[in-house]
Amino acid sequence: MAEKGGSRGPMRRFWSLPRKRRGAPGLPKPDEIMHQDIVPLCAADIQEQLKRRFAYLSGGRGQDGSPVITFPDYPAFSEIPDKEFQSVMTYLTSIPSLQDAGIGFILVIDRRQDKWTSVKASVLRIAASFPANLQLVLVLRPTGFFQRTLSEIAFKFNRDDFKMKVPVIMLSSVPELHGYIDKSQLTEDLGGTLDYCHSRWLCHRTAIESFALMVKQTAQMLQSFGTELAETELPNDVQSTSSVLSTHTEKKDKAKEDLQLALKEGQRILESLREPLAESTAHSVNQDQLDSQATVQRLLAQLNETEAAFDEFWAKHQQKLGQCLQLRHFEQGFREVKATLDTVSQKIATFTDVGNSLAHVEHLLRSLASLEEKSSVAVERARALALQGQQLIENKHYAVDSIHPKCEELQHLCHQFATEISRRRGLLSKSRELHSLLETSMKWCDEGIYLLASQPVDKCQSQDGAEAALQEIEKFLETGVENKIQELSKIYKEYETILTPDLLDHVQKVFQKQESMHEMFHRRQASLKKLAAKQTRPVQPVAPRPEALAKSPCPSPGSWRGSENSGSEDSALRRGPYRRAKNERSENRQGRGSSTGDEEEGLAILRRHVMNELLDTERAYVEELLSVLEGYAAEMENPLMTHLISTGLHNKKDVLFGNMEEIYHFHNRVFLRELERCTDCPELVGRCFLERMEDFQIYEKYCQNKPRSESLWRQCSDCPFFQECQKKLDHKLSLDSYLLKPVQRITKYQLLLKEMLKYSRNCEGAEDLQEALSSILGILKAVNDSMHLIAITGYDGNLSDLGKLLMQGSFSVWTDHKKGHTKVKELARFKPMQRHLFLHEKAVLFCKKREENGEGYEKAPSYSYKQSLNMTAVGITENVKGDAKKFEIWYNSREEVYIVQAPTPEIKAAWVNEIRKVLTSQLQACREASQHRTLEHSHSLPLPAPSSTSPSGGNSRHVKKLEERKTDPLSLEGYVSSSLPKPPEKGKGWSKTSHSLEVPEDEGGWSSAEEPINSSDAEEDGGVGPKKLVPGKYTVVLDDEKGGPDTLAMRSGDVVEVVEEGAEGLWYVRDLSSGTEGWVPASSLSALLGTSSSAQCLSSSESSPGSAVLSNSSSCSEGCPAPFSDLQG
Repeated sequence: MAEKGGSRGPMRRFWSLPRKRRGAPGLPKPDEIMHQDIVPLCAADIQEQLKRRFAYLSGGRGQDGSPVITFPDYPAFSEIPDKEFQSVMTYLTSIPSLQDAGIGFILVIDRRQDKWTSVKASVLRIAASFPANLQLVLVLRPTGFFQRTLSEIAFKFNRDDFKMKVPVIMLSSVPELHGYIDKSQLTEDLGGTLDYCHSRWLCHRTAIESFALMVKQTAQMLQSFGTELAETELPNDVQSTSSVLSTHTEKKDKAKEDLQLALKEGQRILESLREPLAESTAHSVNQDQLDSQATVQRLLAQLNETEAAFDEFWAKHQQKLGQCLQLRHFEQGFREVKATLDTVSQKIATFTDVGNSLAHVEHLLRSLASLEEKSSVAVERARALALQGQQLIENKHYAVDSIHPKCEELQHLCHQFATEISRRRGLLSKSRELHSLLETSMKWCDEGIYLLASQPVDKCQSQDGAEAALQEIEKFLETGVENKIQELSKIYKEYETILTPDLLDHVQKVFQKQESMHEMFHRRQASLKKLAAKQTRPVQPVAPRPEALAKSPCPSPGSWRGSENSGSEDSALRRGPYRRAKNERSENRQGRGSSTGDEEEGLAILRRHVMNELLDTERAYVEELLSVLEGYAAEMENPLMTHLISTGLHNKKDVLFGNMEEIYHFHNRVFLRELERCTDCPELVGRCFLERMEDFQIYEKYCQNKPRSESLWRQCSDCPFFQECQKKLDHKLSLDSYLLKPVQRITKYQLLLKEMLKYSRNCEGAEDLQEALSSILGILKAVNDSMHLIAITGYDGNLSDLGKLLMQGSFSVWTDHKKGHTKVKELARFKPMQRHLFLHEKAVLFCKKREENGEGYEKAPSYSYKQSLNMTAVGITENVKGDAKKFEIWYNSREEVYIVQAPTPEIKAAWVNEIRKVLTSQLQACREASQHRTLEHSHSLPLPAPSSTSPSGGNSRHVKKLEERKTDPLSLEGYVSSSLPKPPEKGKGWSKTSHSLEVPEDEGGWSSAEEPINSSDAEEDGGVGPKKLVPGKYTVVLDDEKGGPDTLAMRSGDVVEVVEEGAEGLWYVRDLSSGTEGWVPASSLSALLGTSSSAQCLSSSESSPGSAVLSNSSSCSEGCPAPFSDLQG
């Protein structure tokens, strides 16, 4: 799914406004505009009623700050409808602030021109419907003599009718009113000096409330726009991203215009409120006017704050859209460059010819240079694009995880291109060098032959002519050092990479010609030397004189022995230095022997030193565990210490200490004693570890509990109980340091074993030490894996049902499914998911790593479960083109493909090997089960056997053969369907639905539920495709005499020939005795033994022609119901 355009979090800053309190000055506070549930009355709603001016809020205040509401003389007061009267009262009482309204209102009722009856009715009506607190009611009674007298008498006799919560005071004149309210707080009609214009007041109120509504609508508009921005999915192509960015920019500009209009309106209203003061400095401003100004100022401030927050949010959103556009440009460029470089790579791959002549090689080099020049634009663009991607990463682009792999791939493609060009140029240069040598040699041979042919025979007959010819030949042969092939083996070795069969034949022919020419030169030289030889006189033979014979008589046997003795003395003299040297070497060897002994003694001392350290630290470890158990754990149950234990520690002993007591007993009673027995033979300490390796599993339980213990300690570390225990034990460190001791100890063992192994390489126990070290490291890995395993959340099942956890680690994962939305497929290629994989024996889990929180062990990450794949339906492709760190995990015959990128090639290799082991073990388990059933059938049923071989002997030999071969036939389909497939068409059979497949150990992709040849690597590497499976003969092992419309009735012992493999474990066969055909369950057939030479075949109901991509529903997890089948050729 595409990314969201922004977060809603920042938007709250500009659409959330402060809440209004009822009765706030002037207007509802801005927050009320956004959040109020009941819409308050506005001046515009009751404008006509307010214009009647039967009551108004002048802005005057009493002595204690009470707001004054004036009821002027209004003859038609009694005719005002109750609803209108109530609305005006509610609106007027909502204007003052809560503080002023809380004091109570002062009502001034002017009835100087009215009658007593009207006065009474007005006062009672006002008292009955007034919606706020009243402090004082001041009534200016009628001024006429009769009415004044009547009001005095009537008020005395009807006082009970005026009983209210506040006093009602009848005033006879305006001066009396000034005794209660200062003149400056009364309008001119009441003898005051307060400047009040009702029409101006109404105009201001209407404008302020209209402005407040505008602020509300602007805020709502910004809220809606902000939500739209936050929920916008970022497009996946350049054009759409540009369109979204342009549309959002236009909407932003429109919103800013509306915001500016609201600000201008607010400024205009504020200036209007301040206008009287600007016209006359002597003009006094009442409290209501001040409150109105404050309200408008707050609204303006809120608008400014909203604008600033929106600008900030828009800047982030615009930045993300800009980054998205950059990313889409980068991805588009990446696709184009990669397609171009792939085309270039294909062209380079065609440069396989090394040339058949020097001219041809020169032409190939020029073609390669031309291709390099034409491709340089694409390569430079790829490098520039990779640099652009690096700049995006440096600028903290949000899609670093998508950009970084592409940059690496671009760099890899550029490097691969340069490397391949360099390699091809190197091969062609080598070829040019060899062809140049061959042509030079050929030219030299031709010149030599020409030289021999051009030497005049007549001149060579004389001695001088022969010598001149010899010198000429010798001078020419000297030039052969640089111009001929010296050693053929050296040529083979030096130019091995380019020696094609044709070129090799050419080299041999040139060398043969060169040798033939040499032979011609040698013969010519021999002839010329004879001619050039000087003539000398013959030497006369002379007989020896007798004295010479006497001086040197023939030796007798004795003299021979004497000479031998003499010779032996001479020999002894001659052998003297040799013997001295031999003695010296013997002494040196003795010296080295003594030196080796010293070295061994030194190693023994070092071994004892390591053993002493192991024992000393083990004893100290046991003592520390005991002190913690006695000084802390036991004290938690001591009644005298209960008052020091906080409530959070009650019944939490097992959580805090885990299984420390179990660890202590193991080390104190067992392991320490066994270590002490190895004191004299430290090199044998490995056996102690190996014999107790299962006991070390208790550390896994302790480490799994450690996060809970750590969390509890952090909550209760200040508990007085711990301080008291630490004081009694005289420990310098607090309890948490001692709770960490088991974790530190289990990691210390591997260091000590490494040291011991370092000094015990040639000792008796070296193998045990190595195995113990590997086992301890395995335990540490299991502990670490289990710590990650318990952090998985969201998995509904029981993780223990998935078998042993073999490996876990974080990877980048791309998905490429056959089924699914096209957008997911396209995104899968470019944007990886960060997933933490857990490989179990029965399944592989995909989880998402969450943020690390807390400290110490609480900082361990958590993993949200996403999905799991059953290992019985999993296959792998070990190598993904273009990246040595990638491999594929595919599911259900590649319906789901997950491209996994490891952090390093080493981690990838480890995972691939481990998955291969799991799949191999599943396949082997299925083989053994099927072999067992095959043996049962072969022993219980009469099967044809080869001559001079008993059935049992044939079976035993065949089973042995099955165990030794890796190409055992295996069927993983069970007979699980009630419906039968259609019989095969004539001429169509095994060639369409089944293949005989080899099982290479190192194949790129394979699974236990599918043929190992189902590999992407096998297809990419141009491997030989699967061979067609020849129909075979089988023996019926289960009776089914009823048969059906399409099924074949058969009896045990019948021999049938398989025609086609069908779906859901059914095979279409022909009965060889009756010639009838029909469908039978594969599980009811057993292969004829002793005549098969076929390779392994996995049956499938979904094989496509020529693909060998096999899937199954029963797989290994269903017990592999189908028997082994030895298909005959």
